[in-house]
Amino acid sequence: MATTGKQLFTTLEADGTLTVALEDVTLPDPTGAQVLVRMEAAPINPSDLAILVGGADVENAEYSAGKFVAKLPAPVNAASKARHGLKLPAGNEGAGTVIAAGDSSAAQALVGQRVSCVPGSAYSEYCLADANLCLPLGDHTAEEGASAFINPMTALGFVETAKADGAKAILHTVGASNLGQMLTRICLEDGIELVNIVRKAEHVDLLKGQGAKHVVNASDSDFFEQLTDAIRETGAFCGFDPIGGGTLVDTAFKAMERVAYEQMTEYSRYGSNQMKRMYIYGRLDNSPTTLTRSYGFGWSLSGWLMFPFLQAIGRDTVMRMRQRVRDNLTTTFASHYKTRVTLEQMLTRDAVLDYRAMKTGEKYLVTPWG
Repeated sequence: MATTGKQLFTTLEADGTLTVALEDVTLPDPTGAQVLVRMEAAPINPSDLAILVGGADVENAEYSAGKFVAKLPAPVNAASKARHGLKLPAGNEGAGTVIAAGDSSAAQALVGQRVSCVPGSAYSEYCLADANLCLPLGDHTAEEGASAFINPMTALGFVETAKADGAKAILHTVGASNLGQMLTRICLEDGIELVNIVRKAEHVDLLKGQGAKHVVNASDSDFFEQLTDAIRETGAFCGFDPIGGGTLVDTAFKAMERVAYEQMTEYSRYGSNQMKRMYIYGRLDNSPTTLTRSYGFGWSLSGWLMFPFLQAIGRDTVMRMRQRVRDNLTTTFASHYKTRVTLEQMLTRDAVLDYRAMKTGEKYLVTPWG
């Protein structure tokens, strides 16, 4: 029997008009490895904001019940040409209860269970999800399991990537974020040195209170010296950055090179041959990434995305990572939320302006049924 419920869609027209609205949608019965999930909780992650609000002028948008309409500046709209005219669902991940399933054994085994899932349409009352990507939550609540995929698997992915690069320490440029706090706990458990960059004194206290050893404040006048000292102590020549724009990646490379240059035994006009790697995994800042290339030629900057990474490492490694998440869902991989909103409330002006700011430690949780 088909199921009808509210679902959020985001549509960008060629003239730069962005419409984000709830609609009543009738979902077909699940088939094959699909499961039908009655959604109970879904986080608003930075990765969700790209299609939810992007660079739209949400301050001057038109807000009404279950809907807002905003304009994208011409340069941002031009860069988004590929999605013009497409009506897209939103919400990468969430948690809920499986109420129906396709005929595969993996799907049938989940009927009646609460699961975390990654449907790409989590801002909804009901959604179809792939059973093979669902994680049974056992006695855990939907809120505890809502963020069980994106941040935990990303943080674990950083560690796997660093190990594959031969790195023994990691640099992370947003240490106080939900993901950053998870990474701190993982590195403490695994004996991996971690250098955290934060922007406020209270964030230094927050991470050190959780056991972090190396926390540097980008707002301090001696930030570069702090960063260089931390890299010197840890050997953190591999870093991950969700900001993208601006000069922070460049600053990290400079600090890495200073440490590497100090360790050289012979002069080279080309700088050190220590490989310095930075991975950009987000775009919190849409401005250009500034590089001065003043750190020799032993450096590499590339993008990092979770799903391509998971596809590359193989099912066994993915299942090992997922099991670790489930076993430590309320400790190592716990997420904390500033507030909870319904589907309708998440489209109000106050809510949109607040979660669009992406302030550290102020994540929203969407609870479709109130």
